[in-house]
Amino acid sequence: MSFILVEKTDNICKITLNRPEKFNSFNRSMAMQLQDALDEAEKDAEIRAIYITGNGKAFCAGQDLAEAVDPEGPPLSAIVSEHYNPIIQRLRKIEKPIVCAVNGVAAGAGANIALACDITVATASAAFIQAFSKIGLIPDSGGTFFLPRIIGMQKASALMMLGDKVMSAEAEQMGMIYKSFADETFVEESWAIAKTLSVMPTRGLGLTKKALNKSFTNDMNTQLKLEDELQTQAGKTYDYNEGVQAFLEKRKPEFKGE
Repeated sequence: MSFILVEKTDNICKITLNRPEKFNSFNRSMAMQLQDALDEAEKDAEIRAIYITGNGKAFCAGQDLAEAVDPEGPPLSAIVSEHYNPIIQRLRKIEKPIVCAVNGVAAGAGANIALACDITVATASAAFIQAFSKIGLIPDSGGTFFLPRIIGMQKASALMMLGDKVMSAEAEQMGMIYKSFADETFVEESWAIAKTLSVMPTRGLGLTKKALNKSFTNDMNTQLKLEDELQTQAGKTYDYNEGVQAFLEKRKPEFKGE
């Protein structure tokens, strides 16, 4: 069964989480299918942006707990190390922009998958919940790495320990997500972001993402050196030359993502 739907349109790979009857909670098959979909989007030279969303009322309710407690199912350690960690690593490693369109509740691992994407937007009715404390677990899927860096230690600690529900407007206000859109216009406006990214200089965006990843751990001088190296790489791309030429000729650039 396809728990992950993949559609390619206008140089965009749309990936839809597809267990709506389970609020798109993950089981092993779904996690592996998402990993495969991300790998294919990374390898496909025609794909210049990735758009991830959910089918139905929820974006993702996290782990399917029925699988987690099933004696025949994978142990908790495997769920983290084999299912979620590889997804987070792919989201950060792929040198293409990834838009996460949170169409409903994002809880547990679902919330942290959303936070690991490059640009995260949500419907006005969507909510983010660090639900782990409610069942005696710790936040995984990169939550303890990303959330305190995004919103600060105090806010992150409180949200993780108390398990508060954060509506999308508040999430935008605290800097957890990029923007919140009205439910009625959400699909159009979130897709427009991916569409804009898909015609931009993909190599430059990928190198920007690479620099941002390193900024989490580099000191200033190391980061300055990295910027120098990556800027040199960006300056050798087709799109840099096209962008400069278009500016000088006062016309709209036609980037190829190369």
